[in-house]
Amino acid sequence: MSEVRSPEEKIAMVKLLTNSDIAGEASRLKKAGKRIVFTNGCFDILHAGHVRYLAAARAEGDILVVGLNSDKSVRLIKGVKRPVVSQMQRAEVLSGLSCVDFVVLFDEPDPLNLIKKVRPDILVKGGDWAEEDIIGADFVRAAGGRIARIPVVPGISTSSIIKRILEISG
Repeated sequence: MSEVRSPEEKIAMVKLLTNSDIAGEASRLKKAGKRIVFTNGCFDILHAGHVRYLAAARAEGDILVVGLNSDKSVRLIKGVKRPVVSQMQRAEVLSGLSCVDFVVLFDEPDPLNLIKKVRPDILVKGGDWAEEDIIGADFVRAAGGRIARIPVVPGISTSSIIKRILEISG
């Protein structure tokens, strides 16, 4: 018996691609003349800073692919108490944003292997990253692409939201 899915879950399933599917989809889109933008992150407790960042990233090209750290990957980077929100819920929330075209989960601590599969025209990271520290930047530039850094929205972060929740609940 097939599982009944809500319209939101159906949208998330359409936008959520596997690591093996994204290479073919990216290639097809590039052949159609689309400029592919790639960014990545944990996007745990999605907030206004994330939404502004993703909208700005999408404005850099035609298609936005978001590499989403899996739960395993987030724990490797941020510790055993994270993520707060599961990978499938984070993927569904990201998929609900009109500026996001595709979401791809990855288990590694960094997105280099995924960047090599997508082969983006534009690699986007937050302005808090120095260009020489952006993983995949050399690969993207060598393939003729460019790097874009989006300014961080001051005062908005997942860590500050978690801290505030702990303050008001304690």
